[in-house]
Amino acid sequence: MQGHLQGKVAAITGAASGIGLACAEAMLESGAKVALIDRDRAALDTLHDIHGDAVIPLVIDLLDPGSCATLLPRVLDAAGRLDILHANAGLYVGGDLVDADNDAIDRMLNLNINVVMKNVRDVLPHMIERGEGDIVVTSSLAAHFPTPWEPVYASSKWAVDCFVQTVRRQVFKHGIRVGSVSPGPVISALLADWPEEKLQELKDAGSLIEPAEVADAVLYMLTRRRGVTIRDMIIMPSSFDL
Repeated sequence: MQGHLQGKVAAITGAASGIGLACAEAMLESGAKVALIDRDRAALDTLHDIHGDAVIPLVIDLLDPGSCATLLPRVLDAAGRLDILHANAGLYVGGDLVDADNDAIDRMLNLNINVVMKNVRDVLPHMIERGEGDIVVTSSLAAHFPTPWEPVYASSKWAVDCFVQTVRRQVFKHGIRVGSVSPGPVISALLADWPEEKLQELKDAGSLIEPAEVADAVLYMLTRRRGVTIRDMIIMPSSFDL
């Protein structure tokens, strides 16, 4: 799909690693200018060195309301427009609910739900005025299956899926497409908090997917003709029986 996003401007949260980085590289290869949003200044600077001015490195702490609110103004200041928002940043809390830390729960729910809602709300007026736009949210297979070892995380993704489906119905009349990509377990830093026995079980079974495979799906969603919306895309290892 090389060149399909030529001239587009995208913004990706959580872009310094994992799914966000893979999606950024796929969009860059397809011709987009990409604003990389993350707290990791060193990683963003390195990516800018590699890709040059096609990359807009934006150090933003999404959990700080003031910093979070600068996302769209800084993208517009650097690129003049925004065609694609990929709300990808997220945290993970797994394990038994009784063992979960309340502060960790608050932090995860804030980033996985509240920040996504605020980011989408902030970019919508710009996209509505332009009469076109794409919003992709990174959800999870956990949004479609009541995963017993991650009730807090799964609940955040169920909420995000409801948000995607309801907002899509509000804004499609403005030429804006809204969809979610729901990967199964992806080889990324999020899995560091998985129960070790569950992680080892998946590794032994070959039941993990690569970030690049998620990026392929996101690029597919973005490159359909404007009259077609991919509302939900679930990607999981073929060995999963869910």
